[in-house]
Amino acid sequence: RFEDVAARSRLPDPEEISVTDLAIPVDGAALTVRLFRPATVEQPRLIVYFHGGGWVVGSPETHHTVAALLAADTQCVVASVDYRLAPEYAFPTPCDDAVAAVQWLAASRESLGLNPEFLAVAGDSAGAHLAAAAARIVNEQHRAHIVQAQLLIYPVAAPLLTTESYRAFANGPGLTRDEMAWYWTQFIGAEELAKGAAQDDPRIHLMASPPAMLPPASVVLVAANDVLRDDGLAYANFLVRHDAPVITIEASGMTHGFARLQPDAPRAREWMRRAADAFTGVFDDL
Repeated sequence: RFEDVAARSRLPDPEEISVTDLAIPVDGAALTVRLFRPATVEQPRLIVYFHGGGWVVGSPETHHTVAALLAADTQCVVASVDYRLAPEYAFPTPCDDAVAAVQWLAASRESLGLNPEFLAVAGDSAGAHLAAAAARIVNEQHRAHIVQAQLLIYPVAAPLLTTESYRAFANGPGLTRDEMAWYWTQFIGAEELAKGAAQDDPRIHLMASPPAMLPPASVVLVAANDVLRDDGLAYANFLVRHDAPVITIEASGMTHGFARLQPDAPRAREWMRRAADAFTGVFDDL
């Protein structure tokens, strides 16, 4: 099981990172958010993180080490959100949860002792999809750049299973085309998946329509040997076409899910450090 493998691979937190859980109200329910806070930074910046797992599995627990290392690498507070999962909570619930979490955390920055002037989102795989969708929705609803930056790690961008990388890596290594088709079906249903390029909801197909506002400054990290490689590259190009500052990093030799292999896999750790360094550079340029 996804959760069992993650539990066995969880490592002690970096010494300078403290971890606490809080609950935020969402549509009559409560979502757990796990905060990873650098000990020595006064009023740290906030990154809201959404875990991967195909919208179906995963939690802040499965991605605990990923979030802890991101907090240490960026010296930001990372708030890892336990959004509700498909198929019990299919689309749009995971997306709605992501939006609600970003809005609640944005409004709570001062009370949480965070920098009130900055907020970023991040995520891996399906979590990166939710992060990007939530950033766009929140900014367009508020007509303001509430979310100023996003770190997207091998993101899902569109319900298209016909790209070159889907053909090249249809059977892996790692994530397969059939697995992604199954995840999409659990999330949005077979009828919506069948729309493919005709899908017009930007909460599903991130590139379905032009953004109403300048997108956040972005770092997009893709794995070279991944069915989702071309999703990430296409979304990075979409952001560039709409005038967002974008840094695209293609992790050569890496497969889907490598962020969860760190720090035991040195190459995975190196690529994640490189992405974190690029992301902090984006902060400084804002």
